[in-house]
This record gives sequence, C-alpha cells and structure tokens, in this order.
Amino acid sequence: MPTYDYKCTKCGYTFSVEQSMLDKPLARCRKCRGKLEKLLPQSISLIFKGSGFYETDYKKKTPKDTADSKSGKKSERKDTADSQSGKKEK
Repeated sequence: MPTYDYKCTKCGYTFSVEQSMLDKPLARCRKCRGKLEKLLPQSISLIFKGSGFYETDYKKKTPKDTADSKSGKKSERKDTADSQSGKKEK
C-alpha cells in the first residue's frame, strides 16, 4: 500500500499514513483537529536504462544481426528475376 504524507494547516504537524488508493484522504489532524492537506511525494525514483527505445536497446538479436553489425555490412537483396530472364538492356 502507498504511503501518504499529511500536514496540518493549523499546528504544522506532519505525519505519514499507509492507505489504499481507494481510501478517502484524511481530513482532520490527530493532535489539534485542524484541517489537513495532503503533501506531494518527496522521493520519486525513475530509472531510465539504455539510450533509446525497446527496438534499439532490448530487442533480442539473431546471430545473423549480430554478425552483420560487427562487420559493418548491410544485408543486400538481389533481384533474381532480372538475372534469370537473360534479357540484355539496350
């Protein structure tokens, strides 16, 4: 369950409470019964891995892709229909 921080607007008392996201926010201070305000989270952890998106960083490479990228060669597709027809260009 998430932990929420509250601060009393009357006495300044701050405290944390574990609540479900479906629970209603607390309204009154435990000490002076003043009005509470919900504080924004102070620590948010974001982790970015890699330099790009899934396609470039986490996609599983086939052995052929790995060999081509190491040698710097691009795979080229030859059109076999023109070579098999035997026609010469004029």
